[in-house]
Amino acid sequence: MESKKKIRAHVFITGRVQGVYFRQNTKQVATRHGVAGWVRNLDDGRVEAIFEGDEMTVNEVIEWCHVGPPKAQVDDVDVKFEKYTGEFADFSVNY
Repeated sequence: MESKKKIRAHVFITGRVQGVYFRQNTKQVATRHGVAGWVRNLDDGRVEAIFEGDEMTVNEVIEWCHVGPPKAQVDDVDVKFEKYTGEFADFSVNY
């Protein structure tokens, strides 16, 4: 049975995750899964993202974040679940 529960995840990815097309690949994966939100680089070298959508698809995008694109080396993925807002129409890369 497919989950239709809507969730929001605030995610911080640590490792070699900048300069390896992590943000662009995250956008492609999230869009393919119908997940809305955004992704951005942080000054401390991490990548931060907000994912909103169906519980199952958001969790699939989070699982992808544990691996990332081919040149990434993910050391940690910190996920905090927050109250779903539905504020995003699509997924974007923030600069």
